[in-house]
Amino acid sequence: MINYIKSSFEELSNNVSWTPRAELQRLAVVVLVFSILFSLAIWGADTVLSRIVQIYFNLING
Repeated sequence: MINYIKSSFEELSNNVSWTPRAELQRLAVVVLVFSILFSLAIWGADTVLSRIVQIYFNLING
């Protein structure tokens, strides 16, 4: 098990190509912006559909 962990750390340090910090920050901002936009779109759709269902049940119940 210890040998596996050592070889894993060695592979991470020698064979993995890491994204430069500036690009990583830029991509994190892009993900954050799209996550916020997507959550706002879902919130908007949920609000509209909720009001449609509420109006529908108000019309049925009189």
